[in-house]
Amino acid sequence: MPSLYVIVPIVFGVVLILWAVTAYNGLVGLRNKVKNAWAQIDVQLKRRHDLIPNLVETVKGYAGHEKDTLQNVVQARANAVSAQGVGSQSAAEGELSSALGRLMMVVEQYPDLKANQNFLALQEELTSTENKIGFSRQFYNDSVMTFNTKVQTVPTNIVAGMFRFGEEEFFELESRAEREAPKVSFS
Repeated sequence: MPSLYVIVPIVFGVVLILWAVTAYNGLVGLRNKVKNAWAQIDVQLKRRHDLIPNLVETVKGYAGHEKDTLQNVVQARANAVSAQGVGSQSAAEGELSSALGRLMMVVEQYPDLKANQNFLALQEELTSTENKIGFSRQFYNDSVMTFNTKVQTVPTNIVAGMFRFGEEEFFELESRAEREAPKVSFS
């Protein structure tokens, strides 16, 4: 019969291995949740980016002489589409939000445009998309917080360090102006 000096280290080793496997699998699951949350933001941003050219074209028909504002929106959209990584995507989306806000302020000066059914439909879609982007950002940041907490806390930080699980970046907007959604008015 094996002695207690042999059984205890074996049981301890098995428990340690089981814990490490569980911790690793938990980290993988959380990392995948973060990736999924980012994909959901990406879907909503793509939807937003697709709406903008139609919105610009509709406004252009009524407010063609507001060329600078329209060009700023188009340029901000191009920057947002080409941005890579969470930090640059956050900055580019903030710039786009600001440009859209300025566009909506221009729209206020054109009563015929505000009454145009196509414009109203695009405006409603943009509002809906902005709300979905907000919810997606919140879910992403919640997922990042959970993952980062797991990566940073004892004892899972040991497994995270061994398998090079690094912290994820939050989706944050740079300035107070960027934090505000574009103002959309139906009046």
